[in-house]
Parts: sequence; C-alpha cells; structure tokens
Amino acid sequence: MGRPTINDVATAAGVSKGAVSFALNGRPGISPDTRRRILETAEQLGWAPSPRARALSVSKALAVGLVIARPPEILRADAFFPSFIAGLEAALSPRGHALLLQVAEQADHPAYRRLVQEGRVDGVFVTDLRVDDARPALLEELGLPAVLIGPELGEQPRERQSGLGVDDAPGIRAAVEHLIALGHRDIAHVAGPLEMVHGRSRRRAWSQTLADAGLPEGTCVEADFSAESGARAMGVLLDQAVPPTAVVFANDLMAMAGLSLALARGVSVPGDLSVTGFDDVEISAHLQPSLTSVHTDVVAWGRAAATRLLQLIDLEEPTPADLPAARLVVRSSTGPTPRR
Repeated sequence: MGRPTINDVATAAGVSKGAVSFALNGRPGISPDTRRRILETAEQLGWAPSPRARALSVSKALAVGLVIARPPEILRADAFFPSFIAGLEAALSPRGHALLLQVAEQADHPAYRRLVQEGRVDGVFVTDLRVDDARPALLEELGLPAVLIGPELGEQPRERQSGLGVDDAPGIRAAVEHLIALGHRDIAHVAGPLEMVHGRSRRRAWSQTLADAGLPEGTCVEADFSAESGARAMGVLLDQAVPPTAVVFANDLMAMAGLSLALARGVSVPGDLSVTGFDDVEISAHLQPSLTSVHTDVVAWGRAAATRLLQLIDLEEPTPADLPAARLVVRSSTGPTPRR
C-alpha cells in the first residue's frame, strides 16, 4: 500500500477534501468536532502534508520573517530575543509556519525588499522601532503584512499592519516610586538609545514619575543596552561630585554591569547606592546582591505577535492580545537612602 493521500483522509473521515484542508490549515468554517475527527483520522492513517505542496496549494511561503537590527556584540548577550523567539515558535510551529531570522546592524531596508522579491515570507515582525522609523511605510509599499511591536505605537492606519503595544512605562514608574518610597531624592537613569522608541519611552517614564512626585530630574546617561555601556554609565555617575543615591537602568544587562562596577569601586549596594533593572532575566535573582527589576513576560509577547501576524496573513479580524502587565520584583539591590 502506498503513502496515504488527502483523498484517503477525506474518505475515511467522511468529509470533503476542502474540509480536510480547512482542518489541517487551522482555518475557520468547520465545527470543532469535525476538525477533531479529521485530525484524528489523519494521524491514524499516518498522513502528513508535504510543506512544499502545502505552500504551493495556498500560494504562500509558509514562513514569516524577523529582521533584528542590532549589532551582533549586543545581540549575543541580550536575553530578550531568545525568549521572544521562543514565544513566536510556540504559535508558529503548530500552524506549520517557519521563522526566517536575519540579523542586520541597522534597520536594513534592502533585507525586506529581498524577502518580498524572492517570495520567502508571508509577513514580518518589526521590533526595535526607531523614532520616525521608515520601515512601516516601506512594508506597506511592499504589500507585506507586518506586526509592529513596542510602546507608544498609537494609531496604525495602514491596512496590512497591526501594532502590538508593549507598554513599558508602568514598570519604570513602579521602580521610581519604589525608590521614592525608600526615601531617595536623587535618582539617576541609564537610558537605552534615545533614537529607539522604547529607549525614549522609558526615559520619559522616569522623568515624569519624578516630576509627579515634585522631585527634580536626576542625571540621565544615554547608553546602548550593552553591558559595557552600562558599566561606563555607572562610572560617569559615580564620578560626579555628588553621586546619586539610586540608579534606574533601562535593562538588566546594563544594570548588572553597573552594579558590578559599583561593588568593584567599594560602593555598598544597597547601603550607599540602590540599583534597579528592567526585564528580570533569570540570573537577576542569583546575583549578590540580587537585582530589583521589572518583570515582563517576553514569551507571551512573542506568542501574541505570531498569532496576530498569522491573522493578518489569513485576512482574519485580529483578536485582542491579553498581555500580562509589567510588575516590579523587589530584591536586595534596593534599600533606604543613605545618610550623607
């Protein structure tokens, strides 16, 4: 007996070939019971679709793209993207879509044009949005469905695009309010690149929270999310005539490097200086002292982004993304303001 075909599945399940296609591609139009019966029949017969044949049948690449616009030396140490990609795969794999990953040092417009010209992807994810980013307009021009991920996205009028708003301001606000409650009045900030939307939004949240509390804005040092830049920024702050009593970092990688430099200089954390991070990567809880940080569910962001992009590709109405709110995890790196 030869390899079972889609006709064999349809006959054994008592349905049409079209119903089998709907069930296997996760499309609406059949009842849950019928879908379950078809999938069980296909499994019993040992039938699996050829990815190439499936792609040809639906005139799609059955792949989506992620162009990461960060220098490799920063990307290799960043815990965000492995978690984000894990979330993407959790939603893409069951639907039979592959993830095509490219790394570029800048928002590489030719990379997107090549993906379209070669028909390699059905849609893309856009991360690390810049202020006045030209990529959304380019992707609209190319007719490529896209999900834009980041804070402060606002209205997205383009037809084939959807914004997945990830609001980081509440997390930064919680960190600053925590430090104020401990008595700190000179709270500095080590920001990410201010040409990045999330670098700017985190800086704005820090500044606004201080203003709301009637406190002057502390020193802000712009960095690039790397460990080296975090240590360098901490050095700048500690070299001030009157160093701050607390520092809010825009990510954990910079915070951990900054904390290490402070300890190496003989600064007591949190006795002389309190430090907070953002992302709450796993190692944050195992440092000495352990790092107070803003916890975000990056895997959930990836899962929601992939679900939204598949809906755009299939011309379905996007469903609301129920993303967990950021929350502050208080650990040993923060304490009462020192007496000077």
